[in-house]
Amino acid sequence: MFSDGSLAYGAGVMKGQSTEFVVIVDDDESVQSALQDLIEADGLSARCFGSAEEFLESGLQRRAACLITDIRMPGMSGLELQARLKADGFKTPIIFITAHGDARVRIQAMREGAVEFLMKPFDDQVLLSRVRAALEM
Repeated sequence: MFSDGSLAYGAGVMKGQSTEFVVIVDDDESVQSALQDLIEADGLSARCFGSAEEFLESGLQRRAACLITDIRMPGMSGLELQARLKADGFKTPIIFITAHGDARVRIQAMREGAVEFLMKPFDDQVLLSRVRAALEM
């Protein structure tokens, strides 16, 4: 159980003194669920948020070992979330997933420090390998 009273599944990711987890930010609940199941089946803990604002309001940014986020969401976009985290001094590895990516958006995301940019649908094993690589950073 986390200090905020929520439950986590999987083994978690140990960095420093606290257990961290993979954060999934997507406005599509079916995508959240599928990604959480995939991450947890690989032995990691995951937390889902339906929007960038929900994640920022959670206060859990420091516990995010890796962030998987959609580009297009109502409210704050994935790119805006990336900029906000960067401005706030967080260096969380970010993997973008999108069905609406174009070269310009990909270049912007990668230039600003994203570790990966995957087009939906993507291969589950590719995503897991990118998450594992991000956790080693």
